[in-house]
Amino acid sequence: MGNRDVWDEGAESEQAKAAARPPRRQVAVALADDPDNPGLPTVTASGRGAVAEQILQLAFAHGVKVRTDPDLAEVLAAVEVDTVIPVEAFVAVAEILAYVYRANAAMGAAPPPGGAA
Repeated sequence: MGNRDVWDEGAESEQAKAAARPPRRQVAVALADDPDNPGLPTVTASGRGAVAEQILQLAFAHGVKVRTDPDLAEVLAAVEVDTVIPVEAFVAVAEILAYVYRANAAMGAAPPPGGAA
């Protein structure tokens, strides 16, 4: 092995694998949670590449909270628009919504449905 240790070789191998993979296209998914209509959040927009960029630009322009979670975005991107989120994604989405409600409350926005988050 010479002057190289196994860890360095593994790191170089991972870097080579990462370089060989095609870059992942950006994915964006917008969700709606209607406090007046209790139920699961609904996918309201979904897109990749340029469409994902537009979704993000609109979100930022309107002060919508954005979370970066590529794996969750991939799961939610498979859901048809105007469809409730899958049960498999509910825990992750619930955590995001709790964060958004707390952030909104800290900024003086309306409280979350059902009281404090």
